[in-house]
Formats: sequence, C-alpha cells, structure tokens
Amino acid sequence: MNALASCHGRSLNLSHPRIMGILNVTPDSFSDGGRFLKPDDALRQVEKMLTEGADIIDIGGESTRPGAEAVSVEEELSRVIPLIEGVRAQSDAFISVDTSKAVVMREAVAAGADMINDVRALREPGALEMAAGLKTPVCLMHMHGEPRSMQHRPYYQDVVAEVKAFLEARVDACEQAGIDRKQMVIDPGFGFGKTLEQNLTLFRHLQDFQSLELPILVGVSRKSMIGAVLDIPVQERMPASIALAGLAIWLGASIIRTHDVRETADAVKMCHAVANGYP
Repeated sequence: MNALASCHGRSLNLSHPRIMGILNVTPDSFSDGGRFLKPDDALRQVEKMLTEGADIIDIGGESTRPGAEAVSVEEELSRVIPLIEGVRAQSDAFISVDTSKAVVMREAVAAGADMINDVRALREPGALEMAAGLKTPVCLMHMHGEPRSMQHRPYYQDVVAEVKAFLEARVDACEQAGIDRKQMVIDPGFGFGKTLEQNLTLFRHLQDFQSLELPILVGVSRKSMIGAVLDIPVQERMPASIALAGLAIWLGASIIRTHDVRETADAVKMCHAVANGYP
C-alpha cells in the first residue's frame, strides 16, 4: 500500500496523501467542460497544476456527469492521446487516464500514461483483460447504473455494505485476471448513482473501506452533493470541496481528486500533519 509502480518505471509513493489534478478535455463536463479543448490551454493547465502541487494528472476525454452523452472510441482517442503525449514530452509527471474503454487504455499507456482510472471498474468488454496485460495501476470505482441514468432513483438497502461488497468483488476479479493487488486503488464513487443522503452516509463511513487494505481515492470536488447541501452553483463550491478533502484524509483516503490543486494540497498537508505528525 506504500507505492504504485507503472509499467514505465515511474512510481508514486503513497506513504503520505497525494493530489490528483483533474483535466477534462471535454465540451460537457459539469465543472470545466470546454475550458481545455485547445492543446495549448490544456498543457498550460497541466503546468499550473504541477506547480501547485499535483502528484497525478488525471486526463479524461468523456464526461461521466449525470445525463452525459456517450463518446466514440475514435473521438475519445483524439481528445486524450495528443494531450498525454504532450504532457509526457515536457514532464515526468504521473499521468492517469480516465477511461472505461479497452482500446483507449492501451493507446493511453502506449503514449505514456501510468495509471487507469475507470468509473466502471473494468467491467466494459475487454477492459479487465487489457488492464491485466498492461501491468499498470488501476483505480476501481463504484457506480450504480450508467452515467446517462445513474441518478434516476438510486436505491440501496445498505449503501456502505453494498458499495464495499462491489469493490471487494471487483478486486477479486482483478486478482483472478492477473492484476497484482499492489497495483489497485479503490474509489467509493461519490455522486455516481447515489442520493445526497447516500453520499453523506458513504462519506461518514469512509474508514470502513480501510478493511480492504487498498489505497482509497476520493473525488468530491465541486460535486452536486455540495450544491445540494449549500444551495450554491459549481463555481462557488471550492471551500466546501476543500473541507471534504480534509475530512477524507482524516478518514483514511490516500488520493484526493480535485479541480483546485493548490488550495486542496495545502489543506491535505495540514490534515496529514495533525493526524500523523510533521514532517
């Protein structure tokens, strides 16, 4: 649980919390859709996030917000591969590709990506086999349903137990496919097929997921659960996002996925210092 090693020889030490900076090269992502479609704008944003303290750059070419339209393999490749190549050409940063498609996984890793971040937990055709063959870290996320319909009356008898059982099953499937447990990260999937109350319950019980003995990724940056509690628009959700990032570290998260790198990195460092001592 101390490090993730990519097939390119780069490693990510998880002995202390890490920051994953979000870069969506999509026209329709809920927070920053359309902002980084031009390659120069995207590369400048990467440089900014790395300067501000990002340890991982998470590049996605298909929006997974509720109601988002599906994107073809060709379109997703055209969005993410040139950017991964561009980042790799100018930096040795740890790059994550946010995709569920086996072909995109293969091409992204060939272009220099170090990690696969899959909201469908390698359940799409060929994804599990592809990830196993690539021998690079994977993040397995829980999602109830599909992005197009996941927020239509999601129901659980026990959201914590069911999400945990799903992740345990996916971890088992990965191990059976040949993926080393040391290469896995889990993500409870806040906002992906969960009501506000279910999200809050899941967050409150985040420590329960430590029993899987795997790094936990938490992504709640600017999400609708914040808007529902505070009744504020996306552009005003940074302070609450940072508060949740601090709580997540306190409850055992290893990686925080965020739009606001500098502010989140500062909060995470302080929370870690209080919980574990400094340095």
